[in-house]
Amino acid sequence: MSKYVIALYIRLSIEDIKVESMSIDSQKALLHKYAEGLAEDTEIIEYVDNGHTGLNFERPAVQELLNDVQHHKINCIIVKDFSRFGRNSIEVGYFTQQVFPLYNVRFISVADCYDSNEHKGDTGGMEVSVKYLVNEFYSRDLSMKTRTAKYAKMRRGEYYSNNYPYGYLSDNNGKPVIDKAVAYIVKMIFDLTIEGKSAQDIATILYKMNISSPGQYKAQRGKTGYNISNCKNWSRNSILNILKNKMYMGMYIARKQVVQDIGSRKMVKLDEKDWIKIPNHFPAIVSEDVFHKANEVRRKVKITSTTSQSYPLRGKVYCGCCNHNLHYMKRIKPIYACRYTVYDENEPCYMFDITIEELQGILFDIAYNRSKEILETFNKSNGKEAHNDSDQVSEIEKKIAEYQQKNKSYMKNLYRKK
Repeated sequence: MSKYVIALYIRLSIEDIKVESMSIDSQKALLHKYAEGLAEDTEIIEYVDNGHTGLNFERPAVQELLNDVQHHKINCIIVKDFSRFGRNSIEVGYFTQQVFPLYNVRFISVADCYDSNEHKGDTGGMEVSVKYLVNEFYSRDLSMKTRTAKYAKMRRGEYYSNNYPYGYLSDNNGKPVIDKAVAYIVKMIFDLTIEGKSAQDIATILYKMNISSPGQYKAQRGKTGYNISNCKNWSRNSILNILKNKMYMGMYIARKQVVQDIGSRKMVKLDEKDWIKIPNHFPAIVSEDVFHKANEVRRKVKITSTTSQSYPLRGKVYCGCCNHNLHYMKRIKPIYACRYTVYDENEPCYMFDITIEELQGILFDIAYNRSKEILETFNKSNGKEAHNDSDQVSEIEKKIAEYQQKNKSYMKNLYRKK
């Protein structure tokens, strides 16, 4: 590596926005000034995480930085202080004391007057260790106070997420207001349910009326994460989610899930008894009587169990036409079927299905052909002729046959358990 590459790592959490000295620009100015003249023929690269907590390392820019360190692209890392790099004392110490020295990367914390070149062979002393702990406890204390304040606002019905269900929009203050453009569709769904229509019947009716699905409607309004061509059909689950959502009768609902631990991104779902609920807090689209009556009728309709099942290829098989997950259907001969276009006879994948045996046969053929290609390439690269590898091909065929037999036994046991 001809140039001396300096990485400037900059992080700003949501809480830090209130402090001017913590801003992205102020950190950049400080670090660039420090990096000037640090070495000859330098290259400076910026890594910026804006709006990310320092309690974990699940941040895009810091992950990119660590990946570049692993590939020997970085000579030196400079941060404003230890807390910018991270507030978890164990993880920060692991990287600064073990990982970076292993890759011969110099680490500098400007405000802490720390330069790893001056502490080779030691950890930086008690002062550095105390700073690690202070940064972690400060962030945890701040996170706890923020969480407590948020829950207090939830109990008063003053916390708004801006992510409201189909039929609602948020006003300038983040409060939900009825979306008159589609509220009548929500009412129609409840009325049709009271009349005895099933969720699948209602989905078919809405499709024939050419009414945009919730996903397509959000895509039409420019909501990120939604594709118009990929979410045009109503699904049975879309209908059921509307019928079960108590917000449509004006109920405020919050704290349906919580963070598993401070600094973690893993969410844990809570039982409904632990939710925060305030009746008659929002403008209602349907009355309480209509809501309860529709759900009473819905419960009388026999619904097959939707308990999540574990089976091979779960979440790995997609329709080649509409690009949606193929739906696993348990039968005497189980199949994967495209349920997304079940209402549209004009779609090329309308009522498409494939048996699991056919699918497995295709997969084994692909694996077999791919293994032959790899073997031929390997032999050619080692100066061997392809026609001399018949014994190896036979061995591969034998192995595939063994795996096929094992898979059949596994599948039989799996379906027997179901």
